[in-house]
Amino acid sequence: MRGPGVLPGPLTPRGAPLTRSPRETFDGVVLASLQRLEERWHDELGLVELAVEETPMVPDDWGETVPLASLVRGGGATPSRIVLFRRPIELRAETRSDLEAMVHVVLVEQVSELLGIPPDEVDPGYEAD
Repeated sequence: MRGPGVLPGPLTPRGAPLTRSPRETFDGVVLASLQRLEERWHDELGLVELAVEETPMVPDDWGETVPLASLVRGGGATPSRIVLFRRPIELRAETRSDLEAMVHVVLVEQVSELLGIPPDEVDPGYEAD
């Protein structure tokens, strides 16, 4: 069978194969990037939480630049937390490969800040552009 009737669309059931929401796609990209970093920094990242939120909450008088991520340092029994903001990152990426690269760069920069080392040491393939 061929044609629009078999392609995923708005009436396709949620559990049907080949249908992933933008949120699920983004989460998959984040997890793939995180796995790359955990292979090298597992011991150092053991007590770090990673979260994805839709958008950052910024005050009304915030400037024009919207943050792509946030790092909240933990203390004592509270782990540090890296939060990636899905919508601002997605809006800056034109293709899936752009999205994957941007998520990885943002995550590398947050891990770099957390560990206090340069981003190119966190990931030797790091390129900010």
